[in-house]
Order: sequence, then structure tokens, then C-alpha cells
Amino acid sequence: MARAITSQNPQPYEAGWATGAKAMDGGMKVGRTGIALFVLVACGWVLAARGPVDRAKLNRDPDAAKLVTSDFANFWRAYDLAAVAASRPDRAAIYKREYLDKGSPGLKDFLDLRINSADALTFAIEHHPKYYASLKSQTPRVAEMEPGIRASLRKLKELYSDAVFPDVYFLIGVMNSGGTTGDSGLLIGFEMNAETPETDMTEMDDWHKAVLGSTEKLPGIVAHELIHYQQVEEHKTLLAASIHEGSADFIGEMISGLSINNHLRAYGDAHEADLWREFSQEMNGNKTSNWLYQGDKSKDRPADLGYFIGYRIAQSYYEHASDKKQAIRDILTVSDFASFLRDSHYGEKFGAKI
Repeated sequence: MARAITSQNPQPYEAGWATGAKAMDGGMKVGRTGIALFVLVACGWVLAARGPVDRAKLNRDPDAAKLVTSDFANFWRAYDLAAVAASRPDRAAIYKREYLDKGSPGLKDFLDLRINSADALTFAIEHHPKYYASLKSQTPRVAEMEPGIRASLRKLKELYSDAVFPDVYFLIGVMNSGGTTGDSGLLIGFEMNAETPETDMTEMDDWHKAVLGSTEKLPGIVAHELIHYQQVEEHKTLLAASIHEGSADFIGEMISGLSINNHLRAYGDAHEADLWREFSQEMNGNKTSNWLYQGDKSKDRPADLGYFIGYRIAQSYYEHASDKKQAIRDILTVSDFASFLRDSHYGEKFGAKI
């Protein structure tokens, strides 16, 4: 959220929830961010609530997971038709009819979880016209990323024998989520992962400037969401949520070789001791708004630094473990987050007694 799937039907995390967008007169009235942000912090990335799943029936073969791009063709058909439509309601009707209504199971989930409506999609496109136009040259590049994505899936199987591998859907949404999970599988918001050196950033707010990624990072985004898909515990505290997100970054990076939150790492490394002292005062509460899913609300430092702290805790746990494969399993299945923190020895380097 970004989004973990859990067998306990969790609440959504990873999102700086709506920051001022309202449906109005067939369009959208927006606050200073320009659109409701459910963010995927650079990834984001968000918990899709789903019901209990019989994990015994899930796919365990990394090569059997489908990479689904069929929604792109429908989107571009709708985009071309909407370009000559007379009004915004007409354009929204086209996107609904030609794209959303014809969508794959993944797009249906993404509509419910992130897109919200044809009106919201139309609004996003009309407020970032150059950027959405640029996506057309990038969507075919998903096929180029398949070897890296498939290698990540296989690496997880090697490290964690109980891993499950859902289908991966590549979708075009409303610039609020780089990735999440749903009943259908992993849902990748391609428009958040298609920045190029030529991208016109004048259309972007500060949050988008920080979190937009390139197509080359797609294996890392998929890896992050794949790790969320393995996790099964609800998290009720800031500590639990941060470990949940940071673990997806840590193991996702391990299997893909890609870091999707470098902007957090740079700031976190320079301020780690101060961040830990601040975090440790809040970590046992259930308020996440100072650390996670902030969207553009954090002004004096990068949003979502809970990802960084969770990453460092997971990394420390792994580095202190003698059995590395068991450490991976422990990270993916942790339920006692206070004990996990203590066993990570992370706070000790700051003189903390956990």
C-alpha cells in the first residue's frame, strides 16, 4: 500500500486515506492534493480486506501464476473514444462501458479498492493529461519485466517452501496506489510505475514526485505485494503495522534485488537514532498517522517512515538469526510483534531496553 492479505479480514493499511476529494456534479471536487490518495507509499502499498481463504487450495507453483495485462487494451480503446467525447459525463460513461465493465477479476477488485468510480478515473486522467498519454508507450514494457518478476517468485519459493503465488494483474487506475492485493491476486497500479526521464512532472504534486516509479522497478513492486500475500496476521498497533510493511520491503528486496523505497532509506539512515526514539514512544499505540499511509500530509520529512523502521527491525532480526530460512519464515508469520522486536535486538543499538 500499500496490501496484505490476511485470513483475518484486516482493515486497510498503507493508505493516506481520502484527502479532500468529493464526487460532485458527475465529476470530482478536490482539495489541494488534486485527488483522493489511498497511497501506496512508493509503493506502497495497502491491505485489501478479503475473507478467510483456504490456503491449501492456493497455487504453490511460481511458474503457474499468470501475469495479466488484458485490461490495457480495453483502457486504450476507452481512452481513444473518450478523447472525442463532448463532455466529462460522456467520457466517464465511456470509461465505465469500455474499460471498467469489461474488466478482468483484478480490475473489478481494483475498482472496489482503489479506483472507486468512472468519475474518479476521468478526473485523474483530465488532471494529468500528458502523463496518461505517455503511458501508452510504456504498457507494452510489462512483458519485458516478466523474467525479473518470475525470478522473484522463484526466489521466494526457494526461501519459503510454503509460499503461494496468486495471479498478477497490471491495471491503470487513478494515481493513488502502486500496488495492493485482492481476492483475485496481486493488483499493480501501472500508472504509478511508469515514470521516465521524459515525464512532465509539472502535472504532479509533491507526493507523486516522490513516489512515482519506473517500469524497471515493477519486479520490486510485485515482490513487495507478493510478500504481503503471504502474511496472515492482523496488526493492531503501530509496531505491528510497521513491521508488516517493512518486512514486505525487506524480503521483497531480497527476492527481487530492488528497493522500492530508496527515498525513505536516504532520510532514515541520516536520522535513524532520532526516528527510533520518536517511534518507540508511539509504537504500542494504534495511531499510525505519524508514520504510515500519510499521502501528502507529511510536510517536514518523507511520508511513511514506518516502512523504514519496520525494514530495519526485520533486517536486524534476520541478521541476528543463525538459521536464515527459519528467520524468513518467522518474519512472514510473526504474530507476537513485541517479542519479535526484542529478538531483533534492533533497539539495543540505540541503548534501548525492550
